[in-house]
Amino acid sequence: MNSLGSRLALSFITVALAAVALLAGLTVVFASADVSSLVSRQRTQLTSAVAAAAGSGWALHRSWAGADLEPALDLALHAGAVTQIRDMGGSVVAASPAFAAHRGQPQFRAEITAGSKRVGEAVVRFTGSGLGGRDATLRSALLRAIAAAAGLAALLALLTGLAMARRLSRPVARIISVTRAMGGGMRSARVGQVRAPDELSELGAALDQMADMLDRQEQLRRDMVADLAHELRTPIAVLQAGHESLIDGVAEPTPAQLVSLHDEVLRLARMVDDLQALAAADAAALHLDLRPYDLAAVAESAADSLASRFEHAGIGLQRVLVSVAILGDPRWLHQVVTNLLTNALKFSAAGTTVSIEVSKDGQDGILRVTDQGPGIAPAELPHVFERFWRGRDAGRISGSGIGLAVAAELAAAHGGELMAASEPGRGTQMTLRLPARTSPGGPARGADST
Repeated sequence: MNSLGSRLALSFITVALAAVALLAGLTVVFASADVSSLVSRQRTQLTSAVAAAAGSGWALHRSWAGADLEPALDLALHAGAVTQIRDMGGSVVAASPAFAAHRGQPQFRAEITAGSKRVGEAVVRFTGSGLGGRDATLRSALLRAIAAAAGLAALLALLTGLAMARRLSRPVARIISVTRAMGGGMRSARVGQVRAPDELSELGAALDQMADMLDRQEQLRRDMVADLAHELRTPIAVLQAGHESLIDGVAEPTPAQLVSLHDEVLRLARMVDDLQALAAADAAALHLDLRPYDLAAVAESAADSLASRFEHAGIGLQRVLVSVAILGDPRWLHQVVTNLLTNALKFSAAGTTVSIEVSKDGQDGILRVTDQGPGIAPAELPHVFERFWRGRDAGRISGSGIGLAVAAELAAAHGGELMAASEPGRGTQMTLRLPARTSPGGPARGADST
């Protein structure tokens, strides 16, 4: 009785039996009351009929002397009753032979009248036969019918309760077994489609969705390890080969050789910085120093810090900046804008232009970074903000797939949202939407330049 199915079945059956018992009891009470009322009316009518028959006998002789009262006595006898006819003084004029023997039986009285004159009284006692016997028989039959109906209802309640308990407990047991299997390391375990109420079906679907997400996270982790190993292998191999050649005297420590080794060290440092930035972004919501600030000023500062890299790559950087006051952490917002510009720079070819725009949309501040790169395939677009995810065309470009994930984390920490729109061959646009706030200080800084 410790299983969920047993407890549910017991609960259903208990409730059903209580309802059946209550219904049967109320039926017995009200039916008995109706039978008693019906029997009482019939006895009253019989008593009135006996009084009328006796009144007819009195009317023939205008007195009780010589009155024929046999019809009245026979009428009561045929109905399973005994009667006594009394005159106005209360003296017994006629009586059934066994009237005195049924002293404790139900007794009814009716006046005997002739025309409008009261001439006596009829007293009728009902025995256990005839009308009185039919009363008891009707009550017994009624009780048997109610008991049979209650028993049938209890049986149906038992079967229905067992069926409902089984229908509810089976999917719950399946969900529990799948959860235990997943906890035991069986990542392929799934609930699948279950025939159950909507809530249990949604619970099973949510569990499967969580399992799929965990599988994806695990795959991302494996991909991250593989990507980091791949990214680290090349600079480490270059550094190892370069240092071994210097140690062995095979190569001279020329400036070009040292610059090459230095570039590989910087490449390793960037990877470490990316990983550190991702860890910091995870905790950014707990460490934000929020204060009124101009989003255009943040964008201008980030663009200035990368201007030389854009110029060296032969890529134009167009700025259209309108002052928008927001409540944010300038350091982390600078990181977001820098990541967006760096990502656009990596995927842009020489001779193209990257634009950064700040505007206001209702109560929100909008920052857009648009490039003229190869764009993103529709199937890959939903994944661009996932950690360590890199598109099919990103293999030829260095990076760890962390920059956009960091930007999305920081945008969410500020109560905003980072969105991507792209068409293959027509470039990509990243849109950062942040809640606007009115600055309590002086006018916001802005710029509008090309």
